[in-house]
Amino acid sequence: MKRDKQFLDTIANANQDFSGWDFSYITGTGRMASQLLTWSYGSMAVSLVQHANSMLDMGTGGGEFLSMLKPLPKRVVATEGYLPNVPVARKRLEPLGVEVVQVGEDLKLPLADNQFDLVLNRHEAYSAEEVRRVMTEDGIFLTLQSGELDCREINETFEVPLNDEYKHWNLETATREARAGGFEVLSSKEEFPIQRFYDVGSLIYFLNATPWQVPGFETEKYLVQLYKIHQIIQEHGYFDVTQHRFFIKARSI
Repeated sequence: MKRDKQFLDTIANANQDFSGWDFSYITGTGRMASQLLTWSYGSMAVSLVQHANSMLDMGTGGGEFLSMLKPLPKRVVATEGYLPNVPVARKRLEPLGVEVVQVGEDLKLPLADNQFDLVLNRHEAYSAEEVRRVMTEDGIFLTLQSGELDCREINETFEVPLNDEYKHWNLETATREARAGGFEVLSSKEEFPIQRFYDVGSLIYFLNATPWQVPGFETEKYLVQLYKIHQIIQEHGYFDVTQHRFFIKARSI
């Protein structure tokens, strides 16, 4: 490992700044790629936004996705719980008329009742009852989630257990909670596409951006495991992991 100059150079240049929720540094350069799903959250969202009068975007990140859904409804609120993302989101979204609200607890929304006829949620924790509280009757809730088994091969290689916080988080559980929280489930689907890393530096970037995958991740701490993955990439050209994705489209009742 200490004599592998390519590996050492790759990890030395891997710690790039990450802000908002933008992986284009590694996806735009083709260093990480994901297998296509049989649905498009974006296409579903665009269609719903066009018919909404008021909407909430939960966990907006840096507002990257929401800003691309223009034209937006008359009233739009976006929440974000990760403090460094809040100024990024405000800079991008406030010129579009979006109110950005910092939240302290994922499962508690500092918003009044019966406000939104559309709620979008892309990879953000939520309480079905709390989402229903802020929605109007017959409103639509659309969420895209990562399930409990997401990228499990990373954890297996690093010998780190999957996060207990997401245990049993899958389509079955989310559907049951949605119905109990006051929703009629209109459509849903769950799939396990492949996510591919073409160099170990892209994996390091990914892990720095997703601290829940391997809590306390530091390059120096996991050099042996990273080198093992580097060798896999050298032999096969890539390192594959399995994503766990599901979506739910539901109506408030």
